[in-house]
Amino acid sequence: MKKKWILLLLITISFTSLTAQDALYPNTFPLGDVRITAGPFKHACDLNVKVLLQYDTDRLLAPFLREAGLPKKAETYGNWEKDGLDGHIGGHYLTALAIHYAATGNLECKKRMDYMVSEFARVQQANGDGSICGFPNSKKFAEEIRKGNVGIVWNYWVAWYNMHKTYAGLRDAWLYGKNEKAKKIFLKFCDWGVDVISNLDDRQMERMLDNEFGGMNEVYADAWQMTGNPKYLDTAKRFSHKQIFDSMARHIDNLDNKHANTQVPKAVGYQRVAELNSKTAPDYNDFMTAAEFFWETVVSHRSLSLGGNSRGEHFPEAGKCSDYMHERQGPESCNTNNMLKLTEGLFRMHPKVEYADFYERAMYNHILSTQHPEHGGYVYFTPACPSHYRVYSAPGKAMWCCVGTGMENHGKYGQFIYTHDMADNALYVNLFIPSELNWKEKKIKIVQETDFPNEEGTTLTVNPSKATQFKLLIRYPSWVEQGKMQVVCNGVDYAKSAQPGSYIAIDRQWSKGDVVEVKTPMTVKIEELPNVPNAISIMRGPILLGARTGTENMPGLIAGDGRWEHIAHGSLVSLFDAPYIIGERSDILNKLNNMRPVEGKSFSFTVPGLFTQEKYKNLILEPFYGIHDSRYMMYWLSMSEPAFREYKQAVEAEERGRMILDKRTVDMVSSGEQQPESDHAMKTQDSHRGVHAGEAWRDARNGGYFEYTLTTKGNENLSLMVRYWGAESGSRSFDILVDGQTIATENIVGKWKKDLFCNVEYNIPATLLKSKDKITVRFQSKPDTTAGGIFAVRLLVPESMVMDK
Repeated sequence: MKKKWILLLLITISFTSLTAQDALYPNTFPLGDVRITAGPFKHACDLNVKVLLQYDTDRLLAPFLREAGLPKKAETYGNWEKDGLDGHIGGHYLTALAIHYAATGNLECKKRMDYMVSEFARVQQANGDGSICGFPNSKKFAEEIRKGNVGIVWNYWVAWYNMHKTYAGLRDAWLYGKNEKAKKIFLKFCDWGVDVISNLDDRQMERMLDNEFGGMNEVYADAWQMTGNPKYLDTAKRFSHKQIFDSMARHIDNLDNKHANTQVPKAVGYQRVAELNSKTAPDYNDFMTAAEFFWETVVSHRSLSLGGNSRGEHFPEAGKCSDYMHERQGPESCNTNNMLKLTEGLFRMHPKVEYADFYERAMYNHILSTQHPEHGGYVYFTPACPSHYRVYSAPGKAMWCCVGTGMENHGKYGQFIYTHDMADNALYVNLFIPSELNWKEKKIKIVQETDFPNEEGTTLTVNPSKATQFKLLIRYPSWVEQGKMQVVCNGVDYAKSAQPGSYIAIDRQWSKGDVVEVKTPMTVKIEELPNVPNAISIMRGPILLGARTGTENMPGLIAGDGRWEHIAHGSLVSLFDAPYIIGERSDILNKLNNMRPVEGKSFSFTVPGLFTQEKYKNLILEPFYGIHDSRYMMYWLSMSEPAFREYKQAVEAEERGRMILDKRTVDMVSSGEQQPESDHAMKTQDSHRGVHAGEAWRDARNGGYFEYTLTTKGNENLSLMVRYWGAESGSRSFDILVDGQTIATENIVGKWKKDLFCNVEYNIPATLLKSKDKITVRFQSKPDTTAGGIFAVRLLVPESMVMDK
């Protein structure tokens, strides 16, 4: 270990001649050396700078000053920044400023970045112990963890996750923004974290890591690479959460019903430890396998066509993937942000086309689509259910996690277009985006000109300062059919014998003005929703094609400060009222292969005969990433005519009941799920949670309780619906209280005697609702009994109020 430390120190010293970005990610070019010259990614980056500068830096810093006992210069923002996650956006914002300064050279971004770093230095000095925390009662948190009271994490809203954003922001201010003071503050903060957990044994660490902790293992791996100090590697490994790590290392997929974005950053950390660890280390293979298997599992089995994953923030089990067709809360933007980090890391170690293919898909179809192209607002959920819509943030109002990652996303588009391998004297062209690369070490400039995806190909012009030998590697995407790719330089087609899913090598001496013409003909294909063969999406090349279906009833399109405004609450549309595609799969493909371009609209098509519903027969297919301020289609119900008739007859009544229940719902909590329970100010005593039949539950035992605060929206005629499992055993007699008054005493043992979910409605007396916007619903167990399990709680208006709507 001592010899390894000395070696790492020597490597660290050699980094002084490199930029910080090279020092951590040696295959990348500094963002400032890759200039995007045109197209939607340039627009997104430029617009995002304008959006970032609308935020007040002092308001983002206010939680940190408060916790350090320093006078605030402004009031903290509201929403999540005042509900217990105070300070999380500040870390994201610092990262975003550094990234956009690096990418664009914007001096106001640099000025703000440097100011935030100096303020964090003041906070760290005032705290006196190296900490920089913004969440309430942060000092108490650290004290209790030091004592071994790891259960304290559940009294906070994901404290380590929150701190990770500050760690990452400081690292990135150095990494992208070249601020050396940020590095010193970062390492001192790392030392504080090492000290806080130093007395915890493995069992205590594992209990603590059951709570979401972001990418703490990643930043400690970074600290190890920056310093060569083995204590940081040890800490990175301690933050590895064995529940996930051990399973992934053994090729076991245990992600069903787990909160998706809690898991993805863990895998980013596994990759970073593997990347930096010696290949002869006894645990190298475990970390490498855990990262690779996680990526393969999520990308190949748990991702949608746009590259995103999760519904209701969780990975569904196979039998619950049909929920995507009914659920407002589709793939979460943060998840894809972190999956791209994992992909970049794996590519650094093994530059495979499959990594670049996924990166392209997720970047175009999900990440690009999550920024509004006019006002620049960010998206949290992208529903996959037919004819739903998305809502957008506004600066200073919605302070969600996906606002934080959204701030970062649109400055990094230049990071993966080109990568290099100095040992192999090679340059990789991974993405087809109009751009200019200044390869300073080689004194070479590369100009890429393309209107991709409107243009099915690209042109590369190589301009070395003098004749130079190097290998140019151009991606042969898996979406281009064998024999169709062309890569022509000086009359030679280097792709002639190449295979899809490979890199085409041109190893030659390059002269100024050498041109490479790349042709990437696109084909249309159908992709099924994971585990749901009767729901399909339409891809043309790497681009997901969607369709606009109307603009009616889209409340909350631009979100305010409300706790649940990141969710598109407008009415859901029945599968049978949305567009669907009827026919045998081969016939559908034949029609799609004869799609007709729409005059005056790039990459937009009509498909004669594809849609049998009269009102949708002229529907236009277009890139999903360009659809905004509209209800849309991403997945289409699709089957043969006989199968459709049978399916409709079987599920139409259930579908109608689901639509009515949705319209009746004023507020809802999915019990046992972190975010919904946090959103509803849950309080508990002797309460437990788990998963059964694909749904999360919560209970309370032996006199314990749990309670939620639900909004009534001023309604004074409401019932309470509670979801139970129909075959419970044991002793389960409990009270249900509204604002301290018992409205029902329930005993669910032997009540239904069936292995199905059962919903029960309880009347809420009008006197408990009069002149109230919110009520507290408590489930109170009796001695030696259990309250629940409870799977969901809803406040409902009477059915008569929604039947005519």
